[in-house]
Amino acid sequence: MVKNTFIFVLLVGFVFLFFNLFADFTGNTELNKLAGHYAESGHEEVGAANLVTAVVVTYRGLDTLGEVTILFLSAAIVSFLLKIETSSTDDRKLRTTSEILDTASKILVPVIFIFGIYVFINGHLTPGGGFQGGAIIASGLVLILLAKPLRQISQKLISIVESISGLSFVLLGVAGILFAAGFLDNKILSLGEFGTIFSAGLIPIIYIFVGLKVGAELSSIITNLQENQNEA
Repeated sequence: MVKNTFIFVLLVGFVFLFFNLFADFTGNTELNKLAGHYAESGHEEVGAANLVTAVVVTYRGLDTLGEVTILFLSAAIVSFLLKIETSSTDDRKLRTTSEILDTASKILVPVIFIFGIYVFINGHLTPGGGFQGGAIIASGLVLILLAKPLRQISQKLISIVESISGLSFVLLGVAGILFAAGFLDNKILSLGEFGTIFSAGLIPIIYIFVGLKVGAELSSIITNLQENQNEA
């Protein structure tokens, strides 16, 4: 009784708090000074048609490095917590995968991978980028494991892709400091013609490495979960 009363009072408190926040909320009618600079000068300074890309990859590149690092730590923690001794799975009996799912995976997985690559290569032109493209690629891996639960995915290959991508991302950032105006400055390369695939300087290359790293990290989490399920 006391526990239920406490929970009820706590919920009422949260309702009261959020109601006051909602009642007093007033949206901004204009951009602040920093956001205004991004909106007015971003296309000219960075050369990216997708202004979000300009902010994420260049103006706030250190923040992006932090986000990628957090994702890496999350994948490492999941791997550590799920690490158990390998046991034989020969006597395990799994429900047979439906023919529809098996056939669909063979058709859809290549399409998903290609679309994921498209999303992060074109991140400087259209909505998308490395994080979104990497997540799409990882979803293709999920479909593979749904169709073939006992299929072994090379953790070594995933680790190599993740390591190379992460190191390349950092090196490109440092190159921006040495040869341009700051960390991940995309003007190491020519900005090219605005709105074309070969534009926005270094951004497309940066997003390729971000996409591969995010895809590898999410795939690492998925494969660790799969291995843990198979060994349980």
